Amino acid sequence: MAQTSPQLLERDALASLNTLRDGPGTLRLISHLFTIVLGGLIWGHQSWPLALRLAGLLVCGIGLATCFAPLHECCHRTAFRSRRLNDGVAWLSGLLSFYNSTYYRRYHQWHHRYTHQPGQDPELDDPVPTTAWSYLLELSGWNWWTGKLAGYRQLLWGDLSGLSYLSPELIPQVRRSVRLQFAVYFALALASLVSANGFLLWFWLLPLAVGQPLLRFVLLAEHSGCSFSRDGTENTRTTLTNPAVRWLMWNMPFHAEHHLYPSLPFHALPDAHRPIAPHLAHCDQGYLTVHRRLLRNLSALGLPA
Repeated sequence: MAQTSPQLLERDALASLNTLRDGPGTLRLISHLFTIVLGGLIWGHQSWPLALRLAGLLVCGIGLATCFAPLHECCHRTAFRSRRLNDGVAWLSGLLSFYNSTYYRRYHQWHHRYTHQPGQDPELDDPVPTTAWSYLLELSGWNWWTGKLAGYRQLLWGDLSGLSYLSPELIPQVRRSVRLQFAVYFALALASLVSANGFLLWFWLLPLAVGQPLLRFVLLAEHSGCSFSRDGTENTRTTLTNPAVRWLMWNMPFHAEHHLYPSLPFHALPDAHRPIAPHLAHCDQGYLTVHRRLLRNLSALGLPA
């Protein structure tokens, strides 16, 4: 059974907040791409001090990894008014962050339908860290990389009939999208080899690996340590954080609000937070606070018996 979502917003307020606008998404997307390019230019400037170049590498990597945020928003088709624009930006964002938007949209729909429900929510197929070592592996991005490689192998050539969120008629569409994505990667790899500049390694794979721990740090807080109940006010966490993280993550830290009202565009979530916050079981001040609590209770994070 899908999760329950109590009515916490008045109908008129919800209608107003649900209004789709192009301006906020356009500004956020341009600034996000600018972050990646600026960081990459600094990282690639061989004559500049190493410390400054490493800072550029980190900025570029964080920008690439957090392209997951526009992917997520556009897969909900709420970042822009145009469905085609949402889908195009989602695909590009997935290309940059090593996700496939065509597949992720269906996977994520199931996650919203069965949020934090053992045996139903596909996000729970990835084990939650319950020891200090598994916690560090998760934050490092190792589990994400190995999971991605295995997942893409299945999407390209494996049997997808066992994935409940992919209907038979959708599977060819997903395969075409993934194959197109890897054709782009192959073309970039070939161009890197021909030009002998290692562009794909030095300006995508390495920065993405460097930026991945920040994304893991944010995403691990969304449901870990929350209830396995169907109540949307209990099974998801909102984390109050600084404006830079909210900007890069397209307001995803307001995660409980997003799950309670997934039709809300990202720019409406701060306004939705005010009336919703008093009803949330998990509304924490800062990611460090959340992770300190998770570390104290690692053994209790596993699925219920």
